[in-house]
Amino acid sequence: MSLRVWTLAFACAAISAPVFAETVSKTLDNGLKVIVREDARAPVVVTQLWYKVGSVDEEAGKTGLSHVLEHMMFKGTPTVPSGEYSKRITAMGGELNAYTNRDETVYYQTVAKQHLPEVLQMEADRMVNLGFSNKDYVNELEVVKEERRLRTDDSPSGRLYEKLYQTAFTTSGNKSPIIGSMDDLTHMTGDDARAWYRKWYAPNNATMVIVGDVNAKQAIKQVENAFGAIKPSALPSRALPAEPKQTQARQAEVSAPSELPIVALGYQVPQLKNINDKLPYALDTLADVLDGNAASRMEKNLVRAKPIALSAGASYSLLTRADTVFVLSGAPAQGVSVPQLIAALKGEVADIAKNGVSEEELARIRNQRAASETYAKDSMATQASLMGDLESKGFGYQDEDEMRRRLNAVTAAEVQQAAQFLSDETVTQVILKPEALNPKGGKQ
Repeated sequence: MSLRVWTLAFACAAISAPVFAETVSKTLDNGLKVIVREDARAPVVVTQLWYKVGSVDEEAGKTGLSHVLEHMMFKGTPTVPSGEYSKRITAMGGELNAYTNRDETVYYQTVAKQHLPEVLQMEADRMVNLGFSNKDYVNELEVVKEERRLRTDDSPSGRLYEKLYQTAFTTSGNKSPIIGSMDDLTHMTGDDARAWYRKWYAPNNATMVIVGDVNAKQAIKQVENAFGAIKPSALPSRALPAEPKQTQARQAEVSAPSELPIVALGYQVPQLKNINDKLPYALDTLADVLDGNAASRMEKNLVRAKPIALSAGASYSLLTRADTVFVLSGAPAQGVSVPQLIAALKGEVADIAKNGVSEEELARIRNQRAASETYAKDSMATQASLMGDLESKGFGYQDEDEMRRRLNAVTAAEVQQAAQFLSDETVTQVILKPEALNPKGGKQ
């Protein structure tokens, strides 16, 4: 989930759930954390199983393992053959999917409430009994490779951001591409995926989140029935390599079929490690000031007024397990050079660093956050995702309200200080140089 989406939405779970809703949590004897929120507005239930493992945990030469394993988790167990998992959920009238990011791997379903016990049993089964043939592995690996081609190799923005993280980080796991490098995928084996499964897929490395038309205490009992007999594992050390402090600017270029160049500027900044930290909340608000709405500074000053950019944006990840970056990005308008665009992007930050922001801007951001709550309040999946995200990052679902309060309490002076924190000594500049397109949209 992108940062500002999280920022705008994370308060929704606490606010949007009906007043009669109850949230209950329990950690089972085997270490599985269970969170259940009652929401009886529809006779459905959302389940999300969050494994605390992603690309930041991978080693050089083995990038993409978490994502490949995510694909293999649908390839069957002795009791649920390959291909049957999705068919059974669909037969219930349900929906399912999964995703991998830098910090975690998540499997989720939405089904009619009466199917909850069966879904839990199937999820528990593949936590401990996953089995896939080498043939299944080879076939699915080709699917992953094609996904990489579509999402990265043939995508200008995909190439740009992969290069940005590879350049901005030297030791942090954040430099690893989530989907894996093509070379690493080519040399990866089924045994690699099986070893990764045995290493990280365990109840004491997972959080089960349930939101829906259930009795919370009864749902926890159903989770205990499904997962309780699974033994915990001795997990590897969680010590992620610390990223050395950047002391000078870095630059890189990458090329891809594109009509226009694209620029990304990444500044090394801290993520939220302690709920009492101030700078991360200010950085998140700064991103909103620059690119949070139609009246934001980049849209107003760079896209509409001049124009200097066809598009311009800012992003920041408040919740991450590893080091992060504050990103400015954009594509130049006709007649505008790349250096002019870079200067304009930096200029928006420099103006805030010098002159600050208005109370009107901050009020607009707070109002937008409140509006987002209204739109998100009907989403059980959003409620579940917010709770799972907090737990995965080392916080608790109970921290939602306090984080919301601290975000809304950010002052103009703190936003100004956040802008001052973004210095040329901590910037990584990546430029995507366009390659000519053939009539079919590919490279000439």
